[in-house]
Amino acid sequence: MSQITVYRAKEIITMDPNQPRATHVAVMDGKILAVGGADCADQWGTAVHDDSLSDAVLMPGFVEGHSHMMAGAIWDYAYAGYHDRIDPDGKLWKGMTDIEAVVERLSDQANALPAGQPLVAWGFDPIFLPTERLNRNHLDQISKDRPVAVMYSNFHLMCVNTRALELASYSAETNVEGVLRGPDGALTGELQEMAAMMPVMRRLGIDFRGLSQTAPAIRSFGKVCTRAGVTTATDLFATIEESDIDTLTRVTREASFPIRLVPTLGAIGAQPEEIAARALHLKTFNHDKLRLGAVKLMTDGSIQGWTARVKWPGYVGGQPNGIWNTPPETIFDLCEVMQKNAVQMHIHTNGDEASEVSIAALEAASRKHPWPNSRHVLQHCQMMGRDQFRACAALGICTNLFANHIWYFGDQHAALTLGEDRAERMDAVRSALDEGVRVAIHSDAPVTPMGPLFTAWCAVTRETMTGRILGEAQRISVSEALYAITLGAAYTLKMDHEIGSIETGKKADFAVLAEDPTKAKCLKDVAVLGTVINGVQHLL
Repeated sequence: MSQITVYRAKEIITMDPNQPRATHVAVMDGKILAVGGADCADQWGTAVHDDSLSDAVLMPGFVEGHSHMMAGAIWDYAYAGYHDRIDPDGKLWKGMTDIEAVVERLSDQANALPAGQPLVAWGFDPIFLPTERLNRNHLDQISKDRPVAVMYSNFHLMCVNTRALELASYSAETNVEGVLRGPDGALTGELQEMAAMMPVMRRLGIDFRGLSQTAPAIRSFGKVCTRAGVTTATDLFATIEESDIDTLTRVTREASFPIRLVPTLGAIGAQPEEIAARALHLKTFNHDKLRLGAVKLMTDGSIQGWTARVKWPGYVGGQPNGIWNTPPETIFDLCEVMQKNAVQMHIHTNGDEASEVSIAALEAASRKHPWPNSRHVLQHCQMMGRDQFRACAALGICTNLFANHIWYFGDQHAALTLGEDRAERMDAVRSALDEGVRVAIHSDAPVTPMGPLFTAWCAVTRETMTGRILGEAQRISVSEALYAITLGAAYTLKMDHEIGSIETGKKADFAVLAEDPTKAKCLKDVAVLGTVINGVQHLL
């Protein structure tokens, strides 16, 4: 028999209703053998007792059901965001609260680059600086000779300088949706959504695949997850070429790789049947720490970028009603083909119009091709109402809500995008649970920092940056929030039989915490000390 190791902890929160609390967990062959007291494994034979975690609290390893692997390598670019952020190595980057500070920092970055090399920055969000919109004239101050591009924090918009516009052949004659113009008709430098951004991205070498599919990028993402207590994470909307598979499988098989990675293929750039075949092909490369085979549909855009598709009465500022990255007729086609081929779908739905189209498409597909337990997932679901959650429950559709938005953007949504009454019901986790929907909550890292305990705090308190409570009726309990970042998220990934709770037979994946989050004064301030995956410790 293999070695049995019994770990002692200050407290173990199991998420198993049959034994909610314990002090010891026995591990053998990377799995949980027994849970209970010091004698929990005695009937299995001689065990080694390990007190290295005796001062810590253990929970099931957190599951981040909506993140992006570029959350690690994105730090190769300059940070231009409003909020303080911490990079994968633990370095604090202070946020910038006005355009002048952004221009100054990026000018310093540009001066350190070789002549002609593009300057690329990320994390900027104009909604926090409403008096003036970032434009190409600001970025021309950084450089008129080298191309400059600033990706916005939602990754649905960007702003570029004149040189970058010229490289993409954007001019006064350009007529492309999402290429913005000012009142004088001149290009502002702002580009909205993929069709407008891709020509610049290609010419400047901004490659999301390159930020995700190299060995350093994959390992860097593992660091991000470990700092957050995450042992299973998605790369939702992955671009995976055949040449990437060897690196992806090799790195994730390393004993030192600290997470179970769930890359989800972006359903774009090919016919639906080709995408389904590609997803099923990728599934053949699965192993213990790599799970392929699902796809991600991109429907609308970003609410704070005014590119999400929202139902009447639209945006309070009178902005046009968003942009379809995938038109509704194509969403219907994709849903039918994926359903027919038994390919699980994750569907980006920020606005409630996008949710309505997606639910209708999934219902139509399920009528033609019944598939019990398909567990398709609507992602973000920020404007979904009770009627849409009821429809999801009836169809067995899961939802993964972007709870972090309440703190990061709640004040702005109330004042600038949706208005007070609709902002009160944004990211309505309470409604989803009450209507019987299977629920997860997420960070969408790097859009907001990965941190499941912070995400749980957002769903529990619904506190904004200014300290107001936005939508008290949508608050959930601490226990419901902890379920959402463990078993709830595991369910949406079809992995709840393996992970999400500390009980016999499951993977020995734990979040190592400094205190009990159910008793902590503030859930978001509970310190993460590291993780355990397959019984292997990754402590900070």
